[in-house]
Amino acid sequence: MQAALEALLYTAGEAGISLTELTQLLGRNASAIRQQLEEMSLRLAHDDNRGLMLELAGDRYYLLTKPTLSEVVQKFFAGPPAQGLSQAALEVLAIVAYQQPLTRIEIDEIRGVQSSGALATLASRQLIAEAGRKEVPGRPILYQTTPVFLDYFGLTGLDQLPPLGDDTSNEDLLAAFNQSLETEASDGD
Repeated sequence: MQAALEALLYTAGEAGISLTELTQLLGRNASAIRQQLEEMSLRLAHDDNRGLMLELAGDRYYLLTKPTLSEVVQKFFAGPPAQGLSQAALEVLAIVAYQQPLTRIEIDEIRGVQSSGALATLASRQLIAEAGRKEVPGRPILYQTTPVFLDYFGLTGLDQLPPLGDDTSNEDLLAAFNQSLETEASDGD
């Protein structure tokens, strides 16, 4: 169960995950899961070879970087945005670029998977930013691209993205975005 807990905590990202959610996902009782979380927390805290720690804030559990490693993590985020955008981050960026502004939940629904980690990466690299809040219950954050996004891809405006038809699928959206990236890369050579 430890591996499954770790995977779920990692996947939950900055949103964290509640004990209730863990019990539903793992089909185990809360007491057994809480015990496993406590053991994981102690193991991570006392192992100097591990860079992560488990934290409970409110009713949510978070897998976080240990504070002693903040300097090395800050160096990573201080680098240029070009450093290793994952496929997931590129997918999220394409969705935001073409359909902005939209919420994390809307992005998750389009992708079919959780996108908090990719959103955090893109926001930390200033490729996306908050664009206000959606006027629905819970008032979720809306995301949009930034001027750094335009600079990063050599665009002067979003109108330079390849046009999409009304019947464009999510796969077509990602393909069009990747084509735009390849075109920009070859034009820069």
